[in-house]
Amino acid sequence: MTLRYTWLIIISVLVFASCKKENEQPVIPEVYVNFSINPNSTEYLELTHPGGFVTVTGGYRGIILYRIMTDEFLAYERTCPWDPWEEGARIELDVTGTIAKCPVCGSQYIITDGSPISGPSVYLLKQYHTLYDGNLLYVYN
Repeated sequence: MTLRYTWLIIISVLVFASCKKENEQPVIPEVYVNFSINPNSTEYLELTHPGGFVTVTGGYRGIILYRIMTDEFLAYERTCPWDPWEEGARIELDVTGTIAKCPVCGSQYIITDGSPISGPSVYLLKQYHTLYDGNLLYVYN
């Protein structure tokens, strides 16, 4: 095989490997997350009961913390997975605290599992790990 054909093969592989697949999920930039809070403190009054939620700094564009049960929490990235590069695409919870919405694309998600229920998005909300030891809530990736 000549050098010319070798370069042609290498370039072809690189071009095809860099093409985005049509159904490939947009990638929310990976940001280091590792913090803890006391969800029972007066600083987080909204988290003191199941169904309560707060938004905190961290992640790529913020994090939603949701208390699903007395001893169980969920943590989601606020960046909309439909278009993570759109500056205003930050997930907000509605007044009921059960539906998360993107004000830009209009996608809606169920907060208890992060799945889309309407709008253009077919992607789950990005979720962070949580660990609750009865006193502190640890959020990490």
